[in-house]
Amino acid sequence: MNTRDVVTRYYELANTGDWDRWCDLFAPEQVMDEQLAGHVEGRETLREMMKGFPSMYARFANVPVHVVVEGEQAAVISHISAQSVGGASVEADVCNYFRIVGGQITYMSNHHDSVPFAPVQGK
Repeated sequence: MNTRDVVTRYYELANTGDWDRWCDLFAPEQVMDEQLAGHVEGRETLREMMKGFPSMYARFANVPVHVVVEGEQAAVISHISAQSVGGASVEADVCNYFRIVGGQITYMSNHHDSVPFAPVQGK
């Protein structure tokens, strides 16, 4: 898969809640700087982290609004609409940066306002 294909698949799998296959998009030694979870290294660490995601969100959608791809890099502006298992609503605009090598995400960072996620995190 090329960079655009990987990015497209990232959002497709996230929006269907297929977190195991979503994790497969990442390289084994991936590095992620995630706004809420912090610094995450390794695909299997990410996979373990994502096992808890369905217990947090009853509904989750991350819809790309603008995608820019250049070689092995991509930036995506998207909008998250979600509802926690406890009923809290989340609406947040997000910017994700991806570095994709050999058809796998080697680095990703996301940037968004963390305030909309506070009720889900119990803050």
